[in-house]
Amino acid sequence: MYTVNDVKDLREKTGAGMMDCKKALEACEGNMDKAIDWLREKGIAKAAKKESRIAAEGITEAASNDNEAIIFEVNCETDFVTKNEKFHDLVKELRDTLMNDKCSTIEEANDVKLKDGKTVAERIIEETATIGEKISFRRFQRITKNDDEVFGIYSHMGGKITSIVVLKGDNRDVAKDIAMQAAAMSPIAVNRDNVPEDVVLHEKEMIKAEMKNDPKNEKKPEDILDKMATGKLSKFFKENCLVEQAFIKDSSITVEKYAKDNGCEVLAMVRYSVGEGIEKKQENFAEEVAAQMNAA
Repeated sequence: MYTVNDVKDLREKTGAGMMDCKKALEACEGNMDKAIDWLREKGIAKAAKKESRIAAEGITEAASNDNEAIIFEVNCETDFVTKNEKFHDLVKELRDTLMNDKCSTIEEANDVKLKDGKTVAERIIEETATIGEKISFRRFQRITKNDDEVFGIYSHMGGKITSIVVLKGDNRDVAKDIAMQAAAMSPIAVNRDNVPEDVVLHEKEMIKAEMKNDPKNEKKPEDILDKMATGKLSKFFKENCLVEQAFIKDSSITVEKYAKDNGCEVLAMVRYSVGEGIEKKQENFAEEVAAQMNAA
């Protein structure tokens, strides 16, 4: 009904385990195409069981080509998988495919077809079944620039943090330095105008609350406290706006001055850090290793 070579071929085509391939060929009476479909269906079933798991580890990746750049994040459950060759192959496949497409949102990216005709979303389901952990294609963004502008891309800790900046001017070294700054110093916006209003209001309220707890401010009216809080926001902006931060290679100047001194201007920034905003599962390391061994 089927041969050892059939099992080998099916394994190579699907990445499924040897026993699963045997079961698929037996169930489909040796028909290779039906066996692939059978494994895909089982993969979907396995992936569905993993949907409730938390995938907060993973890799961020970026690439650029002429006047376009992309940045995205792929998550998994444990740091072990980030060292898995198949996981890295998946990230590379997504990078190359999405870089050559025109998708601009995560929804559009999930519908992009890969070379084998499967969509990105379908590939994620397959990899969840093959690798044995929940895999999540979490976020994606495309950034564009003009001919008189330049991208700076920097990846830190093997993709744990990735940043992209867009500079007006044509100095790639400066752009990379500022992308490194963005990765290292975690700015939330390029400049004050880009900080979300709700973030500014929240910070201002926190400053006012701290001032009200100071006995020397007890008798000061609300409007005075409001003006004082507005003044104190300057420190917040200097710490959290990219162009106002002290430059990491020369703390005597700001990032804005470094760029200006080299004939550039910072226009845009995107920074991804793996798992940010995800409530991570706290797990004992020994228990995690045991869980991996039991799953093998």
